[in-house]
Amino acid sequence: MSYIMDLRKHIGHDPIIGIGATTMVFNDKKEILLNLRSDTNTWGIPGGSMELYEDIKETAIRELREEAGITAENLELVDVLSGKDYYFEYPNGDKMCTVIILFKVLNYSGEIKVSDNESKELRFFSLNSLPQMESRAQAIIDKIKNGDIKIEKVI
Repeated sequence: MSYIMDLRKHIGHDPIIGIGATTMVFNDKKEILLNLRSDTNTWGIPGGSMELYEDIKETAIRELREEAGITAENLELVDVLSGKDYYFEYPNGDKMCTVIILFKVLNYSGEIKVSDNESKELRFFSLNSLPQMESRAQAIIDKIKNGDIKIEKVI
């Protein structure tokens, strides 16, 4: 059982602060890898919550492997994101004030494939032609497009 799920047994759906890692993977066309989330049926950027005693880079590597079937070989820290744009209410009513440690995957091994029940599909998209996004992922994309996250640093 995960730390968050165990915590939820005690506090129910009330808001909590959750720390997690999000991993941006780009292909040679500078398209970003997105996952079609099974919980919201919207597209997101692979990532998830940190477990107890886990290093945040371990979180990033684990979540990417769980959600996309690949192993990040080298990560670059891009930003730390928090605040109202990263609040999220899950379909089951769980409320989360998320602190996102955003990484860019510099290289990876393995084959991209759906590896768990959190993703329905994985696909690369141009930053200029994106599907309906989950709100936190959209906030990240907006920061890239607005120049708050410098594109040279990301791609």
